[in-house]
Amino acid sequence: MSGTTDLIVAPCTRAAARFAVLRWHYSRTMPVGKIATFGVWEDGMFVGTVIYGRGANSRLGSPYGLGQTECVELVRVALTAHATPVTQIIAATLRQLRASSPGVHLVVSYADSAQNHHGGIYQAGNWIYTGHTGSSDCYYMVNGVKTHGRSVSSWSKPHRAPGETGIEWIRRTVDPHAYRLKDIPVKHRYAYPMNRTTRRRLTKMSRPYPKRVVE
Repeated sequence: MSGTTDLIVAPCTRAAARFAVLRWHYSRTMPVGKIATFGVWEDGMFVGTVIYGRGANSRLGSPYGLGQTECVELVRVALTAHATPVTQIIAATLRQLRASSPGVHLVVSYADSAQNHHGGIYQAGNWIYTGHTGSSDCYYMVNGVKTHGRSVSSWSKPHRAPGETGIEWIRRTVDPHAYRLKDIPVKHRYAYPMNRTTRRRLTKMSRPYPKRVVE
């Protein structure tokens, strides 16, 4: 049929995912640690990646009654110009993740209001909205990259001198100009249950979807 797009979504190399993230994601930063990388091709052309990982929060699954290995985060969606709806692309990766990782019961993702994101792609995909990150979340600017306070703490804790704080260690050893960010916009939190049992459990946590802010 004319006008259709031949879509392929499949696991890809970390190098291919990095290529997409550095060019097509607003953060320009590749996630660290153990990740699952999926490539996206339209009509034979590589158009981006979708990446899942553990994220910066070691207790990602705790609010949902899940252990660390039972919950992952959708950490990057990095796409150039494409014809397929993003929701359809993510759905394809979720099906493959479910098949390859049956022990994963929940996927969590965040929509950054600082980028004027409200989570429309998750709403279209029937994800559950569970609220937004609170003002207690702390971020630092380290070597020009916005870094979560938990990451600063985990990096520095084994190496800090007695009485030294995490940001003091960062300034001493990594970036002397590192500083704490203030007035951080909230991130909307969405959850995608990978099975019916988890979806039933999360239904009581569901909140009304936020709307896009029109400026």
